[in-house]
Amino acid sequence: MQQLQFESSWDKALAAHDRQNIERIFSETKHLNSSGVLFSPIREAINHKEELLVSVLVHNFTDHPFTFHNTRLLYSIKGNMIADKLFTLPALVIPSQVSMPWTFIFPKDNYRLEASFEKGRLEIL
Repeated sequence: MQQLQFESSWDKALAAHDRQNIERIFSETKHLNSSGVLFSPIREAINHKEELLVSVLVHNFTDHPFTFHNTRLLYSIKGNMIADKLFTLPALVIPSQVSMPWTFIFPKDNYRLEASFEKGRLEIL
């Protein structure tokens, strides 16, 4: 059965409102019929360095831990590719049958400027 976990730095720093939002997203998506790794959107933003921040709930529905090692992620909106980047995140290990929030950062050169970045989709290629 799928469980929600928070990486330790998230667990300490997460505001109560944000935690409730993530818990709501988890309860709405934990029963997705999948045997892979899926992403449920939480929020998108541009930071002071003009990087695109895509916060998602990473669902590992597999029977083994999932790591990001040269993992290509694509962010698209209505089928149009907005951002594309290879991620290697040694500190991020998502255990089997666990969902965990995470923010993926796309540097300015790795995304196309849009009027809005909302309602996008993050996927592994």
